[in-house]
Amino acid sequence: MTQTFKGYERGDGTIGIRNYVAILPSVSCANPVAEAIAREVSGVVPLLHSNGCGRGGCDLMAQSVALQNIGKNPNIAALLVIGLGCEVVSAEGVAMMSAFANRRVERIMIQEEGGSRKATEKGIRIARELLEYANGIEKKDFPMDRLVVGLECGGSDAFSGITANPGVGAASDKLVSLGATVILTETTEMIGTAHILSSRAKNEEISNQLVELIEGQEKKANDVLGALAKQAISPGNMDGGMSCIREKALGCIAKAGSSTINQVTAYGEIPSEKGLIVMDGPGYDTESMTGLAAAGAQVILFSTGMGNPIGFPVVPVIKVVSTSQTYNHLQDDIDINAGIVLEGKSINDVGESIMTLVSEVANGRQTRAEINKQNGILCIYTQTTSF
Repeated sequence: MTQTFKGYERGDGTIGIRNYVAILPSVSCANPVAEAIAREVSGVVPLLHSNGCGRGGCDLMAQSVALQNIGKNPNIAALLVIGLGCEVVSAEGVAMMSAFANRRVERIMIQEEGGSRKATEKGIRIARELLEYANGIEKKDFPMDRLVVGLECGGSDAFSGITANPGVGAASDKLVSLGATVILTETTEMIGTAHILSSRAKNEEISNQLVELIEGQEKKANDVLGALAKQAISPGNMDGGMSCIREKALGCIAKAGSSTINQVTAYGEIPSEKGLIVMDGPGYDTESMTGLAAAGAQVILFSTGMGNPIGFPVVPVIKVVSTSQTYNHLQDDIDINAGIVLEGKSINDVGESIMTLVSEVANGRQTRAEINKQNGILCIYTQTTSF
């Protein structure tokens, strides 16, 4: 594994490992125009989502922050924001935040342009100009401490907490030791582990924040599900042999290794600290990855048991599977086989394989999700109804 990677330096000092021109609708009503532009301009990436104007309070704030911060993700070289003209989360606001980050950004309002056809025609011209700009950015060498790595798990099985998640944890510890930032999320899947994570906090304030965050999610689960809260796992988890939320939670936090927790952040918030960070977020994979992308992750480590092919539009997602049986069955969708632990290899062996691949992906190698164009869509955490 090399100790450096070749990346793209942005105006705000962040480093991209990809160099995308992205088209971001400020509201789902503008999705079709973003799609139409992307169809005509090869190489641009539409960031489609289902969010509109029917939110208020903390949910509206989460939507605003997530869209604004996704536009600042280091893997985006230039951004075209498509607004309708009457939405709550304005295109101006989203574009302004990217401009404040010294990112090349342009904006189009469908209603101002005279409709979707005229907006699309203008967007095609702008997108081509932005592509030319992005293609002129040269790669440079950067140390591994400039990486921000998100952690995710989905479709877990009974072996996830034994092989894949601890393997990711070994890689997480190595990344932290190199000065990188690693973000653990999925608060709903940490229920029952507040005493473990709080004991790893760097100070009492962060310890108390962790307890409040995780116990708050447990109370919400109990309020919504009652007696079923302790069995709040997906059908796929059950099919994979998992028994309860506590088992899933112990596997979830294994992804974070054993490093000290340096900060607790809100959903989609960009960390101000380095090292291991805990971000509030749901267990739903697409919502969780959207939050990680908004927080500035350039790459995501995604462990799975049953197998999950989903990726993210502007962030490469590395899939780590828990058993050789699933790896052999789903090789087109999986990057790393952690099932070798069940065949005599060590957790550290898996961690080293993950670290090697992280380095290669940071230097341009495509993940399976990228090759298969498993881009998915943006999906933003609705805090008042999700758990």
